[in-house]
Amino acid sequence: MNERTFHVLEYDKIIGMLMEHTVSVPGREMAQSLVPYTDRDKIISALAETEEALKIMVKYGMSPLGEFPDIRMHLRRVEKKATLSPEELLDIGCVLRTCASLKDAFKSREGLNDSGLTIIPGLVYQLKPHSDLMGEIFRCIEPDGRIADNASPELHGIRRNIARCQEKIKELLNRYIQSPQYQRFLQEPIVTIRNGRYVIPVKQEYRSSLPGLVHDQSASGATLFIEPMPVVEANNRLKELMLEEKREIERILGRLTEEVWKVREDISTSFEILSKLDFIFAKGKLGYSMRGMVPKIVEDGKVKIVNGRHPLIPPHQVVPISLNLGYDFNTLVITGPNTGGKTVTLKTVGLFVLMAQAGLCLPADYGTEIGIFQKVFADIGDEQSIEQNLSTFSSHMVNIVYIVDKIDRNSLVLLDELGAGTDPTEGAALAMAILEFLHNSGAKTVATTHYSQLKVFAMMNQGMENASMEFDVETLSPTFRLLIGIPGKSNAFQISRRLGLKEQIIEKAREFLTQENIRFEDLISDLEYNRIKAREERERAKKYLKEAEKARQELAQKESELESARQQILRKAREEARMILRQAKEEADQIIKELNKLSQMAAEKERNRAMEQYRMRLKQSLDKIENELAGETRQSHQYYEPVKEVRLGETVYISTLGQKGQVLTLPDDNGELMVQVGIMKVAVKLSDVRKVDEKNDAATAVISSKMPSPKLTAVSPQINIRGQTVDEALMNVDKYLDDAFLAGLKQVTIIHGKGTGTLREAVHQYLRNHPHVSSFRLGKYGEGESGVTIVQLK
Repeated sequence: MNERTFHVLEYDKIIGMLMEHTVSVPGREMAQSLVPYTDRDKIISALAETEEALKIMVKYGMSPLGEFPDIRMHLRRVEKKATLSPEELLDIGCVLRTCASLKDAFKSREGLNDSGLTIIPGLVYQLKPHSDLMGEIFRCIEPDGRIADNASPELHGIRRNIARCQEKIKELLNRYIQSPQYQRFLQEPIVTIRNGRYVIPVKQEYRSSLPGLVHDQSASGATLFIEPMPVVEANNRLKELMLEEKREIERILGRLTEEVWKVREDISTSFEILSKLDFIFAKGKLGYSMRGMVPKIVEDGKVKIVNGRHPLIPPHQVVPISLNLGYDFNTLVITGPNTGGKTVTLKTVGLFVLMAQAGLCLPADYGTEIGIFQKVFADIGDEQSIEQNLSTFSSHMVNIVYIVDKIDRNSLVLLDELGAGTDPTEGAALAMAILEFLHNSGAKTVATTHYSQLKVFAMMNQGMENASMEFDVETLSPTFRLLIGIPGKSNAFQISRRLGLKEQIIEKAREFLTQENIRFEDLISDLEYNRIKAREERERAKKYLKEAEKARQELAQKESELESARQQILRKAREEARMILRQAKEEADQIIKELNKLSQMAAEKERNRAMEQYRMRLKQSLDKIENELAGETRQSHQYYEPVKEVRLGETVYISTLGQKGQVLTLPDDNGELMVQVGIMKVAVKLSDVRKVDEKNDAATAVISSKMPSPKLTAVSPQINIRGQTVDEALMNVDKYLDDAFLAGLKQVTIIHGKGTGTLREAVHQYLRNHPHVSSFRLGKYGEGESGVTIVQLK
């Protein structure tokens, strides 16, 4: 690698872009000194760092590392036991705060510590924020660098005395300003400060009328700044207090500096890590800004670019290129019109190699592969030098001589307009000889040319390949697309005809061509025609594939709509069934009321026995209806798909319970997992779990969640409605009292909590008119007191 190659390929501009993404001075310095590595391990390590930073950028859109100051000079002063200034201590505090915020970010943000990231979390783990020292610095020093009053009790007392002394001095001076006796002596009725002492401006001619010390005078000499004698003692006291304040501040700064000195090595190490992280995140931000990816590093000198975009061309203007080198051929000869993109292609190849070996992302698609080159040479552009008396040809030849002397099989050579600037016949012959030498040396070479002889030369030699930049004859403009395997056509006759050159001149020009040239150009024309036809067929196939995909999506949409309609019908049927069940319960309530009125029976025991028979018969009938409805609900869920794996928090359907719930744990070795179903945690088999379509089954979930499972028919003697709204609580209490009444419970407990009493009053009001309630009361000591209501059922 040499500076000339970096300059020709504009690698320095990439470094400039990288520096713009840094947030610190040392990070900027690391970016500025970045050069491509030639050691494979270093390249892979640098790319791994970049890849982790890019992952974080893609996930969060920003870097978790904020700006921080350069404290290297501060740490050197600490080493020499020099007392740090408030500003220097604040800088160190900012660095420690950056360490703390970065560690917090990696603790709080989900995904920053996942298994895919190792390098960056490892560096963050080594940071030592020393929170106590950081907090002490920011407690003692204000953001503007002023020492805070509460930095020490002594400083607080001194500043309080200073404020009192200043008020006393101003009060004394205000007497002079407000006194009619002295007002005519004053230039202005103000109090000012000169040499750290409070003074008043007095006219020169009244100097003797106001005894005191003169501290200054105006430029014109018309005003004297006098400290009246009664104020001198107060000012002296103020001066003493200010000296005490200065000594106390120096003591506080010395104490803080001593604390920094104790952990100076930790701070220095953390600062170096922050600088390294700044550099790494700058690489990630650069890759994110150019929509880049981390290339795969392959053995030997190979280059495979998939839709590569030159990073210095605006995204809306750049045309992606795809090429490979070092796989089927080692030498690529590119032909095409001027301004057609040949030079940009050369620079893209060279710049991609340099960026990859520097550990940077490439603006290309996945599948891009870059080999490791020990040397990269580039002869691009017009290097004509008047000072050295070199023509364009001579300048190019000087560079080529240097390249020929330095290359080996691990070299990449980029040559622009090889053999140009001299006699075409000799230039073409020289170009072919140079290409053959580079090819035989094992170097990977990409060269551009206008010579037809080089096209034939590349076709005739194994390990060499032609390529061309596409040109649209109809619009007389290049398309900037690179075509591998097809030599470029000059298009001179077609362009001339389109521009209006007489046909007889064009035909005469054809006569001057040799038969070999004509046959070669016809061959290129046939290749071009076949390529265009192949591209049209490919685009047509893509169109048909797109239409087929659209038809498939429409069919899937129709199937989804049919399934939704089916579910709607099922939901309606279940709702009707639920209404029937409700009516049956109401009829049951009426029957039980009538049974309770059977006072004609002779014996209490016989009456209770008859009521119990009626109740059991009624309960069996209701259970039968509920079981049929629950079976229908389970049948309606048979369309759920079995699952092979689940995620934590995922909603699933449990076929054995006919219920839905949320996954709490992943399956163990026996295939069992815990699922939250309502207020219960249930252990189920993975084979009994079905996948749920949350969107299409939302309404079904509401109904089925209210349908009790046949396995859960027991009614609890209490219900807990704490935390519910009044409407929710009353709805749940109503259903609970129905179930408890049918189950034959005589006494139940409603837990409503104490709180403000609103929920308790609403429940009591509701119980007063409920047909199943005989009486109710608040709980006694040991029962929950006013937080529960004990209800006696009829």
